[in-house]
Amino acid sequence: MRRWQIDPREENWLGTTAFEAAVADLVAGRLVAIPTETVYGLAADASNALACADIYAAKGRPSFNPLIAHVESVEAAERHALFDTRARVLADAFWPGPLTMVLPKRADSTVCDLATAGLPSLALRVPAAAIMRDLAQASGRPIAAPSANRSGRISGTTAEAVAGDLGDRLALLIDAGPTPVGVESTIIALTDERPRLLRPGGIERQAIEAVLGEKLAPPLVRPDDAPDAPGMLSSHYAPRAALRLDATHVEPGEALLAFGPELPPGADKAGTIVQLSVRGELREAAARLFTAMRTLDASGADRIAAMPVPDTGLGEAINDRLRRAAAPRP
Repeated sequence: MRRWQIDPREENWLGTTAFEAAVADLVAGRLVAIPTETVYGLAADASNALACADIYAAKGRPSFNPLIAHVESVEAAERHALFDTRARVLADAFWPGPLTMVLPKRADSTVCDLATAGLPSLALRVPAAAIMRDLAQASGRPIAAPSANRSGRISGTTAEAVAGDLGDRLALLIDAGPTPVGVESTIIALTDERPRLLRPGGIERQAIEAVLGEKLAPPLVRPDDAPDAPGMLSSHYAPRAALRLDATHVEPGEALLAFGPELPPGADKAGTIVQLSVRGELREAAARLFTAMRTLDASGADRIAAMPVPDTGLGEAINDRLRRAAAPRP
């Protein structure tokens, strides 16, 4: 695995040898770990079925779980999916950014059926991370990029976490430091009359509803072998240690995932404590969530007690990830 370190604030990679090598890797069907504003993505050419099969194999990901295709612009996205008025309004408001839209796939889209898990819909995003947009444009390919971690495990928000999980499967790891948002994109389905929130994420439900002028419907109930979008499996984002939610006390031997200035009774006996946000600030907590869970998992504790997090704003995305991490393992 090669490693390329970038400063995402500089955006001076165009034309460099490293950038051209990254483009060549993608065009050749190799796997590249690319930082986005949400988490690191395990990226490959979304139009290349063999490359997408390598994503599934590297992650140990069920092939019925669809992949998000990342493109450089709204115009590029419209070459792959059918946009209605709602989709254009959301694209104008939130792209580039951490919003994924599930839309009807165009018959002439180059995104392969394996990336869509054979569904007639396609999950699309224009990311805020310039490196991903530039690579999509330079390669001329939509880029499939699920989170760069083993399937069902904690998503990678640092290059070190990605290297530890997948280093032996990568041609290249692009290191841009910690990702700023820290939870994956919000996923909205626009495939029927009502817009549906399939996965809470980096853009708050309330902001999307304000732009659309209507409430988001909940996802349709699907079995785990037929999800509509990534990140919808009942057990997902899971540490190896068991996770106890809404903990108001800490039991002997537990590690503590803390939130806010007041620690619960028994915290003085916790083997390890990691604070999401001592100020109780949800954006800070979201950015730290996956790194905190990895740190606690590495502590050797058999169980992690997670303090309650308000279920408002970005707290909805944080609690979604925590519930899936605590779900029974398949």
